[in-house]
Amino acid sequence: MPKRILQGTVTSDQNAQTVTVSVERRFTHPVLKKTIRKSKKYRAHDANNQFKVGDTVRIQECAPISKTKRWEVIA
Repeated sequence: MPKRILQGTVTSDQNAQTVTVSVERRFTHPVLKKTIRKSKKYRAHDANNQFKVGDTVRIQECAPISKTKRWEVIA
């Protein structure tokens, strides 16, 4: 099964080798037929500490690295 890839914006880079990425999704409400924006934060592994706040990155699923990290930055 292929690994999921999401695109989002780095919102925090304070931890060592970890970035927090906010991923936004848009969908139409089933009853109101209005476009809704929802966002979710993911903790991703950044081995070289190369990404900073505001960068747009792509993250990919991986095996658990720590208690909260299950994603890794690919670009």
